[in-house]
Amino acid sequence: MLCRCRSASKGFQHSTRSPQLRQWLVKRSQSTITAEVEASSAQAAAAVPNASTNRIVGRWLLGCSGLVVGAVVLGGITRLTESGLSMVDWHLVREMKPPQSQAEWEAEFSKYQQFPEFKIMNHNMTLPEFKFIFYMEWGHRMWGRLVGLAYILPTMYFWKKGYFTRSMKGKVLGLCGFVFFQGLLGWYMVKSGLEEKPESHDIPRVSQYRLSAHLGSALLLYCASLWTGLTLLFPAHKLAETRHLTQLRRFAKGTGGLVFLTALSGAFVAGLDAGLVYNSFPKMGDRWIPDDLLAFSPTLKNIFENPTTVQFDHRILAISSLTAITGLYLFSRRVALPRRAKVAISLLAAMAYGQVALGISTLLLYVPTPLAATHQSGSVALLSLAIWVLAELRKMPK
Repeated sequence: MLCRCRSASKGFQHSTRSPQLRQWLVKRSQSTITAEVEASSAQAAAAVPNASTNRIVGRWLLGCSGLVVGAVVLGGITRLTESGLSMVDWHLVREMKPPQSQAEWEAEFSKYQQFPEFKIMNHNMTLPEFKFIFYMEWGHRMWGRLVGLAYILPTMYFWKKGYFTRSMKGKVLGLCGFVFFQGLLGWYMVKSGLEEKPESHDIPRVSQYRLSAHLGSALLLYCASLWTGLTLLFPAHKLAETRHLTQLRRFAKGTGGLVFLTALSGAFVAGLDAGLVYNSFPKMGDRWIPDDLLAFSPTLKNIFENPTTVQFDHRILAISSLTAITGLYLFSRRVALPRRAKVAISLLAAMAYGQVALGISTLLLYVPTPLAATHQSGSVALLSLAIWVLAELRKMPK
């Protein structure tokens, strides 16, 4: 028995030395390793969040920012057509259905007739004319609800799927909360135009402070959504950290802040109808500095409540923004930048000159609605390009 086992062992050892068996064993081990690698790769790909889910979230945020732009533009047209005070109450769900029958329209018109805008400005308004301004304001409010749903519903879905990192969860919760705050702020703004003001001899209008807060919060929501979406879709460039690049980043941040401030000052111009005060350029009337620039007392009040000062400030801010963007473009020529960053800065410079031309044309032609709406849209486009430039110049995450 012992001899037989030894001979069998020798036979097995001899068989393992055969080339065919060794080749088969090598192939089998390689296939096993390959299967394990593929399984681990599949598990890594299935883990979320990953690059694919980041692209999905980035596109969603860019889509949301586009809807915010639509709300800003539609709000500007509503303001220019003096339609914002046509709906005199606010209901989250009930007002989603506009009046249908003749009796419902007459009841809605009757409510509008009880407020200062009808009594002072529109006392000769007919029901068809009221329907136009009502539908303008109703469309703006419904668009706002669409924006809210576009933020909240995908947030719930992506959260459940695990598409958000811990930091991203905080960001999207902040964006959704800001959307809700924006809706409340809009109604708070409208209420200021519905109040009786016996001491005032001015036409009924919303508070320019509340209008600026409403526009400013919409622009902040837009900038935050756009920035987050761009950073998810486009990875940061590996740039050589030089002194010129650091200066360019600082220059770009300051320029972006100046563009935002100029857009916000436009809300004061709209709120006070300051575009109808001095319709000449570059001088205001026959003077570079008008006589009534500081007509109100105390002096600080002029900055926010004197239409002449508000228009003067908007001019100064616009010219300063144009100068800063031109300087940013020229300085960027001295820095080695990727092609996409150069394109962003070039488009920013081109848009700045186009926006200034739109503003001057709007002023000289006494603020026609189509041109004024285009000018307001141009301010958002300019701000968008400034955000894009900042996203292209951002540092690599550590």
